[in-house]
Amino acid sequence: MTEAETFDAVIIGAGPNGLVAANLLAEAGWAVLVLEAAPEPGGAVRTTEITPGFRTDRCSAFYPLAGVSPVMRGLDLERHGLRWRRAPDVLAHLLPDGRAAVLSQDLDRTARSLDAFAPGDGSAWRTEFERWHRVREPLVEAMLRPFPPVRAGSRLLRALGTGGALRFARDLMLPARRFGEERFTGEGARLLIAGNAIHSGLGPDQAGSGLFGWLLSMVGQDVGFPVPEGGAGSLTAALVARLASLGGRIDCGRPAAKILHARGVAVGVRDGEGALIRARRAVLADVAAPHLYLDLVGGEHLPARLAADLKAFEWDPATIKVDWALDGPVPWTAKEAARAGTIHLGADLAGLSTMSADLASGRDPQEPFLLMGQMTTTDPTRSPTGTETLWAYTRLPRGGDWNADRVRRAVDRIETAVEHHAPGFGDRVTARLVSGPRDLEGLDRNLDEGAINGGSAAVHQQLFLRPVPGLARADTVMDRLFLASASAHPGGAVHGAAGANAARAALARNGLAGGGYRAAIAGAHRLLYRED
Repeated sequence: MTEAETFDAVIIGAGPNGLVAANLLAEAGWAVLVLEAAPEPGGAVRTTEITPGFRTDRCSAFYPLAGVSPVMRGLDLERHGLRWRRAPDVLAHLLPDGRAAVLSQDLDRTARSLDAFAPGDGSAWRTEFERWHRVREPLVEAMLRPFPPVRAGSRLLRALGTGGALRFARDLMLPARRFGEERFTGEGARLLIAGNAIHSGLGPDQAGSGLFGWLLSMVGQDVGFPVPEGGAGSLTAALVARLASLGGRIDCGRPAAKILHARGVAVGVRDGEGALIRARRAVLADVAAPHLYLDLVGGEHLPARLAADLKAFEWDPATIKVDWALDGPVPWTAKEAARAGTIHLGADLAGLSTMSADLASGRDPQEPFLLMGQMTTTDPTRSPTGTETLWAYTRLPRGGDWNADRVRRAVDRIETAVEHHAPGFGDRVTARLVSGPRDLEGLDRNLDEGAINGGSAAVHQQLFLRPVPGLARADTVMDRLFLASASAHPGGAVHGAAGANAARAALARNGLAGGGYRAAIAGAHRLLYRED
């Protein structure tokens, strides 16, 4: 029998959060092994060729929060080959009537676009951007650190004052529609807020969507929506190279089958072939919460209340994505779209609300709202000069039969919507790659039916309610087992915070005060999950 390997930490999943956690632990001198079920690392951050010479990102593509995340900035990935590229304009939202609202890193250009919809909205946008600069550092720190963010919260309170902080908290709980109506007169600025909120999976009338819309809009105004030169896979490659330089190891094509535990303590992992890997200090899981608790741990080993809470875990909507190789630029009728890296297409505010209602009612939207990426416009290395690599995705209700006919109908609706705004688009398509909900799930187990945010971002599943009512920390009910995926606070997007928070928790548990740390966490969990 082969002797079991032993590491300080075993990390399940080589997505961005798993790789961030591995880097931080290896940097602290730990012996780290990352197990990845797929044949390559990256999770939802990977690149392929649609056809020779046309590189596309299979899942995620633009990384605005990576541009402001202290976690990602602190890794200094540029030293390991990463280079960021940006489009001439950040985003264009195309209305059904052919008008376009533009978000540009050039503040004057954004303001002129919004003033064209309603004079004065450009000035109102500048006011919001000034507020963003006032709160940027403590706000981002507060959002990405474990809850409660005491130090960052104190800095935010000093920046805003008591009254200002209360009003700011109210603002961030608003639905995106209401947030826009309170600040802007015209449809252009309101749509930038509401359209950016859709990236979170929330509709414009859901509480808290205003936070996501405002945050993404302000980050875009500030640092743009950057992409890694050469493809999203370049970000993964930099994380992998950094980890290798620290002595960390990644085993791809090696899924984890079970987390091994004794007396409530995680002690290792058994892989898909039955081999045992011992973990001296910690097991970190960059996997969705239901998969971690119900499959890798086993529901029978959970407190009854936690098992019940998991039944209420809510995924975000399903996703279908289409990638195209074009032999020329997209023939947009709205000239503003030609310079934008990201395109929002197919809906005004009423249309966004209708789409959200369709999703909530289990109906496939007949007029889909599309989030699109012009990758060669953003990064000219993605395809030959004069061509374009383009993608679009839209959200669909979860469940039902994801058969070929349903996927085909959705693709037809997507291409019809693009053709409406870019007549002749179809004639420029030389290759196409369709990824339905099950295809995306096949690429990354965490993308359950194409759920790209690790679970709903609605207010009932945020902070200490994510992934279930608890501590909003990476610590689980099992000692030395940590949740490091987007299912944990602070949620989706490539900012690395979930992985970093799990690594910090593992380090704290194994530090000089580790005994007290363990006792405090265990005591809190007993209170949370005891039967009354």
